[in-house]
Amino acid sequence: MYIAHFSPTGGTRRAAEIIGRALDPQATEIDLSTPKSVATPLDLSHDEVLLVAIPVYGGRVPAIALERLKRITGHDTPAIPVVVYGNRDYDDALLELKTALEATGFRSIAGVACIAEHSIMRVYATGRPDEADKHLLTQFAARIADKLDAVKSGTVPAPIEVKGNPQYKPYNGVPLKPHASRACNRCGTCAALCPVGAIPLDNPSKTDTSKCISCMRCIAVCPQQARKVSKLKVALSIRMLKKACESRKEPELFI
Repeated sequence: MYIAHFSPTGGTRRAAEIIGRALDPQATEIDLSTPKSVATPLDLSHDEVLLVAIPVYGGRVPAIALERLKRITGHDTPAIPVVVYGNRDYDDALLELKTALEATGFRSIAGVACIAEHSIMRVYATGRPDEADKHLLTQFAARIADKLDAVKSGTVPAPIEVKGNPQYKPYNGVPLKPHASRACNRCGTCAALCPVGAIPLDNPSKTDTSKCISCMRCIAVCPQQARKVSKLKVALSIRMLKKACESRKEPELFI
């Protein structure tokens, strides 16, 4: 089994590992957050399994994650699309990920939408996935394992249906772009780990906002805590999304 994840700040990876390790403790991980993650195309047979976990940005799957995912192909290979969101909504993202996988030779046998701490507005879904999430996701994994066993024994499952509109909502980007503070010592950690190369290696105190996808990885990995986003803009965003984000959402399984 393979567990592929695009997880700039770690929440999506944690959710993926809860499900994936419950299915196969020896699964191979693929980090789609790094440009070199699938430098060599990976072709999976019918007998293998792929779990793909991607965060939701503005109700959509990040385009860079889908682009890298195209380098993993299947042959009617069982797949488990997982989308992870910050407690607002996942909108069309699960359908988008499922459709992308099926276009490259995979057959979705289950789909999961789950919650992780919001990567920008951390007052929402703080500490998630938490123990309650872990318990529920482990139960999901048990049901998925039963279905995988049935598939391996020759059962042809009916196609799964997931939430989402095939006319995907427009993605308008995120206006919050990290910048370096005076604490930046130009160590280059953020530049080396930026998923889209938006931070110049020769001048890591800068950010190319035309490339930045606001994934917040640079903030998460900076050893000096020198990367920031505007506190005022974050505060305004928290207020604007309060109604949509303040009540706890629960993971969902489609099987």
